[in-house]
Amino acid sequence: MLEDKTVANLDRAAFATIDTAALHAPALSHPPRILLLYGSLRGRSYSRLLTYEAARLLEAFGAEIRIFDPRGLPLPDDAPIDHPKVRELRELSIWSEGQVWCSPERHGAMTGIMKAQIDWIPLETGAVRPTQGKTLAVMQVSGGSQSFNAVNQMRVLGRWMRMVTIPNQSSVAKAYQEFDEAGRMRPSSFYDRVVDVMEELMKFTLLTRGPSNYLTNRYSERKEHAAKHEARTNLKAI
Repeated sequence: MLEDKTVANLDRAAFATIDTAALHAPALSHPPRILLLYGSLRGRSYSRLLTYEAARLLEAFGAEIRIFDPRGLPLPDDAPIDHPKVRELRELSIWSEGQVWCSPERHGAMTGIMKAQIDWIPLETGAVRPTQGKTLAVMQVSGGSQSFNAVNQMRVLGRWMRMVTIPNQSSVAKAYQEFDEAGRMRPSSFYDRVVDVMEELMKFTLLTRGPSNYLTNRYSERKEHAAKHEARTNLKAI
């Protein structure tokens, strides 16, 4: 046992013990809201086909889904934020409680189309954070042997966007072999993994969406907000 239990340099007004009741908030009544993004504009895009398979599974698990079509989305900073496609993407991100990002691997990385979509979603817009506390599943397709470069990159971005990125992920090798002429994924261990990932995403979303705001409430931010409030109050008093 520690003899000295004091913690130095804390702002006591911003510091709080863990509220266990807030971690057991009742489940919300509506189905989990999942946004799916894919990173290719090809006519037969395997990342899009894999995204559609994921969407079918999520609907079967009881989710409400939206798939964003990246066609017509401008490059980041090449259009105003009120561009219709930018506004659509940001509104969908705010609407969602979880997301799926699926990209081809191109030159050992996610595609520019995938990155552009993520770049258009800001970390913060005023008091609104379009991604913070939302769950995230990452997937990729490859034309050759199995690789994890794109999903690893997307994990880094998910962490940067303050999302709850689930442990499981999907990487489909030689994707051209895994889909039939109708665009449906053939039975395989790759398909089974996609089922695993979507099931896990649903579970994490159901567990975290209720207490999401509490889970992402930070001492450092409470301290910063308190200092700003005090500064405004002092300014008004002058």
